[in-house]
Amino acid sequence: MLRITDLTYAVEGRPLFEGASATIPTGHKVGLVGRNGAGKTTLFRLIRGELALEGGEIELPPRARIGGVAQEVPSSAVSLIDTVLAADTERAALMAEAETAQDPNRIAEIQTRLADIDAWSAEARAASILKGLGFDDAQQRRPCSDFSGGWRMRVALAAVLFAQPDLLLLDEPTNYLDLEGALWLENYLTRYPHTVLIISHDRGLLNRAVGAILHLDNRKLTLWPGNYDAFAKARAEQRAVQAAQAKKQEAQRAHLQSFVDRFKAKATKAKQAQSRVKMLEKMQPITAPEEAARVVFTFPAPEELSPPIIALEGVSVGYDGQPILSHLNLRIDQDDRIALLGKNGQGKSTLSKLLAGRLAPLDGRMTVASKLRIGYFAQHQVDELHVDETPLQHIRRERPDEAQARLRARLAGFGLGADQAETEVGRLSGGQKARLSLLLATLDAPHLLILDEPTNHLDIESREALVEALTAYSGAVILVSHDMHLLSLVADRLWLVQNGRVTPFEEDLEAYRRLLLAADKPEKPAASPAPKPRRPDRDALLVLRAEVRKCEERVEKLAEMREKLDAKLADPTLYEGGKADEIAKWQKKHAEVVEAEERAEALWMDALEKLDSAER
Repeated sequence: MLRITDLTYAVEGRPLFEGASATIPTGHKVGLVGRNGAGKTTLFRLIRGELALEGGEIELPPRARIGGVAQEVPSSAVSLIDTVLAADTERAALMAEAETAQDPNRIAEIQTRLADIDAWSAEARAASILKGLGFDDAQQRRPCSDFSGGWRMRVALAAVLFAQPDLLLLDEPTNYLDLEGALWLENYLTRYPHTVLIISHDRGLLNRAVGAILHLDNRKLTLWPGNYDAFAKARAEQRAVQAAQAKKQEAQRAHLQSFVDRFKAKATKAKQAQSRVKMLEKMQPITAPEEAARVVFTFPAPEELSPPIIALEGVSVGYDGQPILSHLNLRIDQDDRIALLGKNGQGKSTLSKLLAGRLAPLDGRMTVASKLRIGYFAQHQVDELHVDETPLQHIRRERPDEAQARLRARLAGFGLGADQAETEVGRLSGGQKARLSLLLATLDAPHLLILDEPTNHLDIESREALVEALTAYSGAVILVSHDMHLLSLVADRLWLVQNGRVTPFEEDLEAYRRLLLAADKPEKPAASPAPKPRRPDRDALLVLRAEVRKCEERVEKLAEMREKLDAKLADPTLYEGGKADEIAKWQKKHAEVVEAEERAEALWMDALEKLDSAER
């Protein structure tokens, strides 16, 4: 169990935590959310003991191991598989000692302990994790020095997952993963045997891989049961009630103050006026929730071009004369919203560069509209910004003749206000740098916008704003992203880049997710064909039908209970008087009933399938 009690901490005089408390039970998967700069990463450093507490306590079970991805694996001659295996320090030490031990008793102890920790299957487990994160068998045997920083971050993630610490702290782990790697991680975390605390702005991950949300807001910590969507709904309801209460109290204050102002000098009303003054003094102020600053992206609208804007006929593309993708027969119109699917290394970036005009076809015919303007955003462009220049200087270089007021307006349209406009890029946050790169990519009102991982470093509010902007945008969009929530809201066509080809994927993203997860499961050995079961007799069928009815009744009863709890949680009176314990009690009951309802529905479906099979 992780217990945080009355935590107090400040950075350069700015308080991040003031009396913050939370308890995370052992084995729970929890998403840590809060505004950028609220102190989420600082909380991780406090838990790890890298920073000294100013007040309060952070308690963990004795000898609990804490693990996280602090930095990328260094470039070395050690292979990826050996780097990951070395992360389990106990196994590595025992294996090394086993090579030199002479005492028979000690040798027996070593072998017993190696068996206890399942040391002999370690290499297979490490290989499975590396494969899930995008490394094939041949790559796993190559040295770390063969891979770039982003890929070595994946190795660092694989190492900490393999080590299986008792408390796993992950800070934006999907920022350096592709969609396939992110989906694998999401599935892996649901089966992780210990406690997980994860900072993420990936709504899909927070909806499917965690069972609670730890919200850092106003220097306090609040643990909400359920996934991110449940948290967002409950939080919005709470804020609406709080705002209504603040408005009601403000009207009451105005009414009392009006009476005091009118009659305080009148002898016959003096006592009444004085009593109202006392009422005003005793009234505990209810503060309306502070509204988050509106996050925006404003994409300029291009003029309309005749379709298609790009057409490929028998095109091949690659590097140094060697094709990566071949036989491409594709068409893009200005109203297309296309997501590129496929594992890393299959050619998604190559296709993006071809469409952006940064790679020429090796053969075939590529037809491009004569007035076509293309905007291209890739993560490496964020890293190539001039760190010693301000955003205003960046945009002035592109628009030297525009008035400064107009340049500032463009920056404001991407959420970069007056302060950020004059701040050196090196001092901006990752999200602010991404906004600047997006602004530069869309400055010419492109007819086609190619976005390669645009949400890295963007918080949830910024991602929602990006969805709104892309929905309103009148140009075509080619999108590569690990954020399934973004893809599901923006893309209406899916292209699968695989085995040197690009083909339409006719099903939806959820089907693609199931396909990937099914491929990750180990193959079961082929079994000899079982004898055909005998048809159940009448009594057996009656038992199965009774089970179906019983399951159906259980689902109906739980649905009624959930509806009553929904009504209870929607009742504004529940939130009056600061009854935090009672609110938490009802929220816990609601979460328990929802979980029970899901289990009951699964049992019902299972009973229906058994009955259907028996009646065939």
